[in-house]
Amino acid sequence: MKLLVIGSGGREHAIAWKLAQSGKVTQVYVAPGNGGTAHEPKLQNLAISDHLSLADFAQREGIRFTVVGPEAPLAAGIVDYFQARKLAIFGPKQSAAQLESSKDFAKQFMKRHGIPTAEYQSFTDAEAAHRYVDARGAPIVIKADGLAAGKGVVVAQSLDEAHQAIDWMLKDQSFGEAGARVVIEAFLEGEEASFIAMVDGEHVLALASSQDHKRLGDGDTGPNTGGMGAYSPAPVVTPAIHAFVMREVMNRAVRGMAAEGRPYLGFLYAGLMIDANKSVRVLEFNCRLGDPETQPLMARLKSDLVDLIEAALAGKLNQIEAQWDRRHAVGVVLAARGYPHQPLTGDVIGGLKNKGAAACLGQSSDQDHFTAPERLVFQGGTEIRAGQLFSSGGRVLCAVGMGDSIKLAQQQAYESIEQIQLEGSQYRKDIAWRARRNNGSGI
Repeated sequence: MKLLVIGSGGREHAIAWKLAQSGKVTQVYVAPGNGGTAHEPKLQNLAISDHLSLADFAQREGIRFTVVGPEAPLAAGIVDYFQARKLAIFGPKQSAAQLESSKDFAKQFMKRHGIPTAEYQSFTDAEAAHRYVDARGAPIVIKADGLAAGKGVVVAQSLDEAHQAIDWMLKDQSFGEAGARVVIEAFLEGEEASFIAMVDGEHVLALASSQDHKRLGDGDTGPNTGGMGAYSPAPVVTPAIHAFVMREVMNRAVRGMAAEGRPYLGFLYAGLMIDANKSVRVLEFNCRLGDPETQPLMARLKSDLVDLIEAALAGKLNQIEAQWDRRHAVGVVLAARGYPHQPLTGDVIGGLKNKGAAACLGQSSDQDHFTAPERLVFQGGTEIRAGQLFSSGGRVLCAVGMGDSIKLAQQQAYESIEQIQLEGSQYRKDIAWRARRNNGSGI
């Protein structure tokens, strides 16, 4: 079968790499793809991005199904368009994707369906927002309502910082229409975790737990980014917390979407805050796999991803289970100089083996289960020009290490990172520090 993956990041490289492991698959097209997908066995980049051309291609080539990686095409209604043309596609329709494309919609939805989240208010008027912040005090969280590539959240530690964020979004229009409304919510203390599942409209199949590192600098300092690294499993997600999230968050969300006439199909990601008392609240919903969480998750997934997606498309996720590598996976992002504000691109990347392919396709112990090698590199902001690999975005690549302990996985990832040459590049030196502190257990 032939498949199509939409997107160009490290997440899409990992998804396409995993799909290509299936013995059922002859070709995976990636639109538009990156320098890594250009050299991966069974993958081929596709230089088109508009809905019409993508759907025409899928129809002409007999694509079995399409997987949407990033949030922007979902918010723009690509799933609606494909479904109207009777083309199989895995992702939520535009109305359901509002869970991510509008934080105000998501907060109202959570309130309607009793999903635990922080107190909040939404504003379009800057002066009203300033008065609210003065009344609430700091720390407090200011969020752009719309899509902002993971950079539209300011955790203000002081009133001055909060007021600056309000003006930055509402007055300076730094995020354009995405920041025309802001959500201001109570600051929550605790540890974050990423809870990602597959949804078929009714049933929920949880993937392995993971944890992202959103801040640029070591020790969770500096500005928010799209994510500087991730690991799986996340020790903070205990069996009790896992059961609670499935019952009180994921199942409530899926039932609520169906009840409101927005049946949910696709990956659903709940960003959680877990406090010292093990109380769980939802920070946000995303309507796709996380980046960089996908990279360690795909490295750990032993099941055939094609089988999982086909079960979801058939409404039969309750009839299948996902099998996971018992090893830990740590992914470390290498970012361009100037990221996240003004990343510089066009620099030569050196030190990658296999012409930049992630690795071998994995060792198959039987027809349906795969074991990833100890080291993988998934590319994001890269492109090939005249046979050379260049940086083309802020988050350039993600090195994933696998190991029997979180420490060993961490070592493998950092040994890979240190072999890669990119002028002025930056990366965090402490990815997975919380798992090391918690001895690395988790679901």
